Amino acid sequence: MSDFWQGKRVLITGHTGFKGSWLALWLHSLGAEVFGFALEPDTHPSLFDQLRLVEKIHHRVGDIRESQTLKEYLKFSQADVVFHLAAQPLVLRGYRESLLTWDTNVMGTVNLLEAARDLKYPSTIVAVTTDKVYHNLETNHFYSEDDRLGGLDPYSASKAAAELSIQSYRSVFTQERLPVKLVSARAGNVIGGGDWAEDRLIPDIVRALSKGEHIKVRNHQAVRPWQHVLEPLFGYISMAESVAKDEIGVSTLNFGPERSEMRSVADVIDSALEHWPGKFQTLDQSNAPHEAGLLMLSIEKAKECLGWTPKWDFSTTIGKTMTWYKEAQNGGDILSLTLRQIREFESA
Repeated sequence: MSDFWQGKRVLITGHTGFKGSWLALWLHSLGAEVFGFALEPDTHPSLFDQLRLVEKIHHRVGDIRESQTLKEYLKFSQADVVFHLAAQPLVLRGYRESLLTWDTNVMGTVNLLEAARDLKYPSTIVAVTTDKVYHNLETNHFYSEDDRLGGLDPYSASKAAAELSIQSYRSVFTQERLPVKLVSARAGNVIGGGDWAEDRLIPDIVRALSKGEHIKVRNHQAVRPWQHVLEPLFGYISMAESVAKDEIGVSTLNFGPERSEMRSVADVIDSALEHWPGKFQTLDQSNAPHEAGLLMLSIEKAKECLGWTPKWDFSTTIGKTMTWYKEAQNGGDILSLTLRQIREFESA
């Protein structure tokens, strides 16, 4: 890692979430002054609390749907770089709470970008969306950044709409000659220690195994671009630095595993059980809401433009993830454990 981040003022929206907590700790360890704007953690336990991040960064509880509050905090932070991660990130919750999902993912993004129109100093914004923004035909196609946007479920569609708002504001910033550089990043299915969310595969596996229960599996044949949380975060960090330095001119990049590392839900479970023995059962999904069965990403543009490549293969990713949870379960120090895995990733 370069010394670019030493002394940089960085704002993270959604810093109390799974990815946001890893990112906040990593940037803090690189010497950045980190500001966070997010709701209180919505899981118990939460990685944010386990890492005691409130002692390390500027922590502001706020809702990105509250435009004036967000605008004031952006101005207060005087951020050189903004990572926009705040979102309603769950597919199944998107069905249950569709209005919240649209309001958070679209208008929350718009609120941040509208607030950025008042910035009078150079700033780089990396808006994080998802691999699910693509119009997924569930064929053997690796979606690239120029493919058509779409989405059937409220979460996916709202994230695709957020991408359209990002494209629009990029044009606005250019026309108004604002000193703001805006890019978006689309990541595959992210796993790693400290994710405690509902209806996510790894947390569901860990909760079942820790109780000695069968893992209840949805869509065991579904294929996803699984990657350790540090992979896309390294991409976001590298992308922000390169954009700030005018080293690249791209507007959007995908971050995911190598093509040969795409795996099914069943593969994830089998690999996890090698580290933490247990059993699973497949649920009846005949009346379940729609979830894509096949989704694959092309990461060639990130390789070409950024020099970014995945560091950990599928086996290593599962191993690091399950090691984190097992050590945490056995009373290990969460902060030391998480920092150790960050250093292992940096040196890989």
